[in-house]
Amino acid sequence: MASSSRHTQSQSTGSNNRRSSINTNTTTNKKTAMAQYNADARLLEVFEQSGESGKTFDYTRSIKSTTESVPEQQITAYLSRIQRGGIIQPFGCVLAVEETTFRIIAYSENAVEMLDLAPQSVPSMEQPQQEVLTIGTDVRTLFTAASSHSLEKAAVAQEISLMNPIWVHCKNSRKPFYAIVHRIDVGMVIDLEPLRTGDAFMSAAGAVQSQKLAVRAISRLQSLPCGDIGLLCDTVVENVRELTGHDRVMVYKFHEDEHGEVVAEIRRSDLEPYLGLHYPATDIPQASRFLFMQNRVRMICDCMATPVKVIQSEELMQPLCLVGSTLRAPHGCHAQYMANMGSIASLVMAVIINGNDDEGGGNGRNSMKLWGLVVCHHTSPRAVPFPLRYACEFLMQAFGLQLNMELQLAAQLTEKHILRTQTLLCDMLLRDAPMGIVTQSPSIMDLVKCDGAALYYGGMCWMLGVTPTEAQVKDIADWLLEHHGDSTGLSTDSLADAGYPGAASLGDAVCGMASARITSKDFLFWFRSHTAKEMKWGGAKHHPDDKDDGRRMHPRSSFKAFLEVVKRRSLPWDNVEIDAIHSLQLILRGSFQDIDDSGTKTMVHSQLNDLRLQGIDELSSVASEMVRLIETATAPILAVDYNGLVNGWNAKVAELTGLPVGEAMGMPLVQDLVFEESVERVEKMLYHALRGEEEKNVEMMLKTFGPQKEKKAVILVVNACSSRDFTDNIVGVCFVGQDVTSQKVVMDNFIRIQGDYRSIVQSPNPLIPPIFASDESACCSEWNAAMEKLTGWTRDEVLGKMLVGEIFGGCCRLKGQDAVTKFTIVLHSAIDGQDIEKFPFAFFDKQGKYVEALLTANKRTDADGRITGSFCFLQIASSELLQALEVQRQQERKCFARLKELAYIRQEIKNPLYGMMFTRKLLEETDLSDDQKQFVETSAVCERQMQRVIDDMDLESLEDG
Repeated sequence: MASSSRHTQSQSTGSNNRRSSINTNTTTNKKTAMAQYNADARLLEVFEQSGESGKTFDYTRSIKSTTESVPEQQITAYLSRIQRGGIIQPFGCVLAVEETTFRIIAYSENAVEMLDLAPQSVPSMEQPQQEVLTIGTDVRTLFTAASSHSLEKAAVAQEISLMNPIWVHCKNSRKPFYAIVHRIDVGMVIDLEPLRTGDAFMSAAGAVQSQKLAVRAISRLQSLPCGDIGLLCDTVVENVRELTGHDRVMVYKFHEDEHGEVVAEIRRSDLEPYLGLHYPATDIPQASRFLFMQNRVRMICDCMATPVKVIQSEELMQPLCLVGSTLRAPHGCHAQYMANMGSIASLVMAVIINGNDDEGGGNGRNSMKLWGLVVCHHTSPRAVPFPLRYACEFLMQAFGLQLNMELQLAAQLTEKHILRTQTLLCDMLLRDAPMGIVTQSPSIMDLVKCDGAALYYGGMCWMLGVTPTEAQVKDIADWLLEHHGDSTGLSTDSLADAGYPGAASLGDAVCGMASARITSKDFLFWFRSHTAKEMKWGGAKHHPDDKDDGRRMHPRSSFKAFLEVVKRRSLPWDNVEIDAIHSLQLILRGSFQDIDDSGTKTMVHSQLNDLRLQGIDELSSVASEMVRLIETATAPILAVDYNGLVNGWNAKVAELTGLPVGEAMGMPLVQDLVFEESVERVEKMLYHALRGEEEKNVEMMLKTFGPQKEKKAVILVVNACSSRDFTDNIVGVCFVGQDVTSQKVVMDNFIRIQGDYRSIVQSPNPLIPPIFASDESACCSEWNAAMEKLTGWTRDEVLGKMLVGEIFGGCCRLKGQDAVTKFTIVLHSAIDGQDIEKFPFAFFDKQGKYVEALLTANKRTDADGRITGSFCFLQIASSELLQALEVQRQQERKCFARLKELAYIRQEIKNPLYGMMFTRKLLEETDLSDDQKQFVETSAVCERQMQRVIDDMDLESLEDG
């Protein structure tokens, strides 16, 4: 496992700091991945040289020796054996064909027997000639006419994976198979898996049926409370075990340094627990991780079964690529590992989340990251039918989405904690001596996770927690100045690997270090102990040393090998921690400054003053535009103060409700103006908005008055926005809405109709919203005139196509795989009977224009109440509403920018102000003449005036003087 060391270069802004950290981390990750490829190839070579079945293979010793470099040719050969091994598992057979001619270019040795075909022989006059299988055979001759037609249809599909599994029958014996097809560089690979007795998935749209299986499990995930990744992982393993029936299901997480950890587990009661175990990075090779990004579900039915060879045409330049094959055989090293741990069958699913946009460019596969795996083990041979595996893959997509949100939430909470700690530390610096950051609470140890910290300043040390001795801290500082003098800091998980000569004398107590240079010769340090200290052994029944020979590949051997690898290494420093340290460093360098930079500060203050004056003009302009827009907007806009009394009521909402602006002002919104059906919703929305939690797309029913009294209600879909004063305190709520009264009436009537929908669906009436419908297989069965106008695609072009993949995701592009997954969940939830309202949905129309809408999906039933599909309605935001929201966002951005500038000005003023106060107090303690006392008193008055300016935080007051 490669160590992680990073230098920190001085940056001028927080964004540059973040970008530098990302770029540094990207480089580190690439180096780590390359180092692991080297280790993987070395480990595989040692295993293959150890004799039959790896009997003489010493696993623990091999793990230690994987740091030895291997030739590039050996790594290439290793990757080729993994991806183009030429062998498959015997539970199915493989055919590879040219995509246009369907001529066979490769087939597995067991295909003849499995497809009930006769071996190549001289034809007999007495018996009709049977089809034979050989290189050059037209694959369509081996299957029934209907099966051949299905294969032909798949071959021309733009997204071939959407057609899987294809239901095919042998021509001779009518034996049924699942055909799973995918494209490779030389043609199309057809994996054939025989159906078992009792398999219920006999529909051509097998993928759709599979997705239905996962909908209920996904609903369970979505109903979980936020903020608990452990509970989310525990629920996933339970759901997967219910679907597959495996003896053991685990969630396996990859850490930043590539090693793995079991973070959730459900198992048969008699099996040994693996929860909490950590494994070396080599246990899941880089090549395997790459394959999981391509083929996200991997099944091994029987690791003890003899693999089957693939025979291929001599015309092919290299062995057939089996990366996407469901039948690819495991390498002997992995099969041996499984056998040693008593696992005969396995099912492994990739957990993929959004990677760092800055790192991956923000789109495509590069922006995705393999977070971990869900691993299923079984103690006897076990084959999971493809449709069920597809359901698991769909569940993993939903799990990845949910996990991504949880990780973002956790990152936000961490960032808030860091910002809060930084603020308190900065306050200490401004009010007290700088040493307060190590002598008071919170201290620098509270900024990031560490075992100890130290301030080295002016040749003296202040230490907290587990640290080196004072002499050792001074020695580390001297080493940094000598060997890393051009950088402003260093972070490493191994001081030994970073080249510090005194690392051995530090012992296990101090392995990792992050440093920040605060003057030319002074430093802040954070220290971490070795990783093994953080590890918890999951097998509570016995000690890890009590079982298993370390020479054998086994989870316990892996754990012990991992502990050997990390013995002198700490947990790596996360990006957010490096950013936090660097941000504090920038602040501290101002407080500990040993260089006179007053000229620089004068220039900065001058630039800030110009920017502030420009900002005032911009704010005034935006505010004037906002007032004008609210008053004249064709979108209904209303606002309330902190007590829920109306203090904003524009002309449009007055027109819709019949209540004049003058009469509406001061009325309680919930009690007097909202219908009883909406009271609970609006109260909840107000409660959250007054606490800064803004909600979108909430339905509000307003009462009508005067000339509009004949209407039962005005129905608005509103966004709630917190209104803030100049000190950023919430003082009320503004609602920006869209009138959907007419559409809502039509939709309600439409859903209730039990007979012929066609006359309503195809009506050109502008009140009819965009509507599309699906059958039980999620294929498009309706597409009304409003949908044609909205998307640019005609009804004839989309009817009969699959809504997921072919229409939305094909004709109408969606933004990334996450959007496809979310839409799939909504659609199948509706088909399963769960109505979904106002789901944010966006796509690109035929001309490439980005369309944003709210999707309502309802189940579609026949006269007997049986669900026959779904009806979907789109609500499109009006241009006025979009304009109002954009102006509001613009105002919020400007306000936030001004507040940040004020905060900076306040901080810059405080240092000299406290210096003046300190000097004045010293003078007051000396003998002063009357004139001098008058000067000191005048100084105190000026200080109080400056303090009021600082505490005011009012931009306009500062401008007015």
